[in-house]
Amino acid sequence: MANRQSISINEPNAEWLKFQVESQEYASHSEVINDLIRQRRKEEEADLIRTRALLIQAEQRIEKEGYSKLSIEDIKQAALNKKG
Repeated sequence: MANRQSISINEPNAEWLKFQVESQEYASHSEVINDLIRQRRKEEEADLIRTRALLIQAEQRIEKEGYSKLSIEDIKQAALNKKG
């Protein structure tokens, strides 16, 4: 069952929302909002999957190579050297 909500949006977003419906891209304002929410949730899920993969890679590297012997200052300096 749909949950009825009331939201306030600024004028530029209201115009964009209106255009989406008028151009028949979507059937209603609700459809646009629900699609945007679905897209954002997919992005968040993909970000979470990427973060988990990076954590697993880091754990595997630590198991294989051990922890870094570099100090925080050494790491900062190395990062600055890469930039410049």
